[in-house]
Amino acid sequence: MHLGKIDLNLFVVFDTIYAEGGITRAGRRLNLSQPAISHALGRLRAMFDDPLFTRHGHSMTPTPLARRLVEPVRQALRGLEVTLSKTDSFEAATAVKRFTVGMREVVESVVLPRLMRTIAATAPSIHISTVRAGRRELERELSAGTLDAAIDVGLPLPEDIERERLGQEWMTVVARPRHPRVRARLDLDTYLAEEHILVSSRRRGLSAEDFELARYNLRRRVRLRCQSYFAGCRAVSETDLLLTMPRRYASLLNAQFGNRLLPFPLEVPAYDTYVYWHANASGDPANAWLRRQLIAAWRSGAPPTRAACVSPQRARA
Repeated sequence: MHLGKIDLNLFVVFDTIYAEGGITRAGRRLNLSQPAISHALGRLRAMFDDPLFTRHGHSMTPTPLARRLVEPVRQALRGLEVTLSKTDSFEAATAVKRFTVGMREVVESVVLPRLMRTIAATAPSIHISTVRAGRRELERELSAGTLDAAIDVGLPLPEDIERERLGQEWMTVVARPRHPRVRARLDLDTYLAEEHILVSSRRRGLSAEDFELARYNLRRRVRLRCQSYFAGCRAVSETDLLLTMPRRYASLLNAQFGNRLLPFPLEVPAYDTYVYWHANASGDPANAWLRRQLIAAWRSGAPPTRAACVSPQRARA
C-alpha cells in the first residue's frame, strides 16, 4: 500500500469513530455530515478489506483488526499534530480544541472549578474531557494520544513519560460530629476498634491506609466497601463508621455534611501528586498551555493542612 495514494484524513475519521463509538457522533465532532463519515468509512473498509466496525444497537463496535490498528494510527496522528504545532503558536483565545485529561474523582473536585473558570474567561472554544485512566494503561494512553495529560500519584513510569510535581497530600479520618466514642483527638486503639468504610473502584484488595497499617502488623475492620467518597462521607454523617481519605478532598466534600476531620493516627508519609504527559508533547504549545492551566488550578485550591500524626507506640501511650 503506497503512502502517496492514501488520504490521511481517513485515519482521522477512523480514530474519531473509534473514540466516539458511532458515525453520527463522529460527524458532530469533526463537523462533517453523516454521509461524508459513512463514505470515508467505506473507503477505509475497501483499503483494509475489513469492516473495521460493526453495528450493535446505536454503537459501532471495532473489529479485531481495528483494535490492532488504533494505537499505531493514534501515535502517527499525534506525532504529525505535534510536528505541525511546533511550527505555529497556540492562541488559547481563538483556538478550537478538545483536551482529554486522565484524573480521578478526588482530583476533579479540586481542579475543575478553577480550570473551567479560567477557560471560560480566556479560551471560550477549548473543551475539556476528564476520564478515569487505569494506572497500568497510563503510559499507553499518553503515548497513543488518547490522553493529553494526566494527574495522579507518583507512579513508576518510563522516561518518555514526563512529569511535574504538584504538591503533597495527607490522609485524614472523617467522623460524624456526635460520634459517641471519637473525641477531639483520635488515638490508634479507638481507630482500630471502630468499623470503617473503604472507598475503591476495585472489587478487592487493600487501600493505601490498609497498607500503612499492615507495615505495623495492624488491621482495621471494614464494614463497607464502596466506590464513591461522596457516598462514604454521607454514610459517615448518618452512622458511627469512620472513613479515611485524602485531606484536600475531604475538606471540600464534608463542608456539606459537617463531619469532623481528624489526623490519621499513625505517622505516615505524605504522598506526592504529579501531572504527567508524553515526551512527544513537551514541545507542543497547546499541551504546554494545558499543563500550565492544570498546575495553576491544582495549586490555587486550598492547600491541605498537615495535621499532627504519631507513631504506634505514642498513639497507644
